[in-house]
Amino acid sequence: MKTTALPVLLLPLLLGACANMTPTMGDASAKTVATGSAGGANAQNANSQLERCDKTLGTLTIVEEANQPWLQQFTQEYRMQSTVPVLRMIIQQSNCFAVVERGRAFSNMQAERALMQSGELRKTSNLGKGQMVAADYTVTPSVSFSARGTGGAGALVGGMLGSVGALIGGSLKSNEASTMLLLTDNRSGIQLAAAEGSAKNWDYGAMGAMFNGGFGGASGFTNTPQGKVLTASFMDSYNQLVKAVRSYKAQSVEGGLGNGGMLKTN
Repeated sequence: MKTTALPVLLLPLLLGACANMTPTMGDASAKTVATGSAGGANAQNANSQLERCDKTLGTLTIVEEANQPWLQQFTQEYRMQSTVPVLRMIIQQSNCFAVVERGRAFSNMQAERALMQSGELRKTSNLGKGQMVAADYTVTPSVSFSARGTGGAGALVGGMLGSVGALIGGSLKSNEASTMLLLTDNRSGIQLAAAEGSAKNWDYGAMGAMFNGGFGGASGFTNTPQGKVLTASFMDSYNQLVKAVRSYKAQSVEGGLGNGGMLKTN
């Protein structure tokens, strides 16, 4: 009896451990501020802070400048491959622009057209010329500033909670990011809008972790990767861009744009 009782008693613990290893779908702790989904002009479970438009203003594509240092930081330090997918979802959820594919999937689109031209596809496939939609605008994202541990909160928390609070606050470090989005007209090459965004959160170190039960649910204190801060900053940038284009007014130059300008030289 003694030899079989122990395994029987341990069985619930083992089953509980296995249950904890099961992935949780829709885990809030794994999400960024870019939540939900988009289908056409409809959005599901989108962030309530995301700006939306009643009318779509045109089509656009997103272009990352691959040689920029910030993109290397994304891929090497934060293990993020690209800003494009999350920006595409944010933009479609807003309904302000329709997103046109000009990225990696574009080569697959061309391959399907090549198969059609070679006669390999069915005649009813309808992949002929003249069906692709032009991109009216191009959005270019960039990171102006992104850093971990840019500041502590020792003085602030210490003032509220005394010496123990100072120790906890000393281990609190802020993660900050500032980003830019540029909107360019593809026909004229004119920059139509530019918008800056920013975001910040807090990581608590070893001393703060000892009091996780007290600070874990406090507003503004989170233990999240820098990538989440960058995503929030890009959403802020996009919100500012939408606000700018809602009140857009075209620039004009006497004699027409690109015809010499008003700043003359001797």
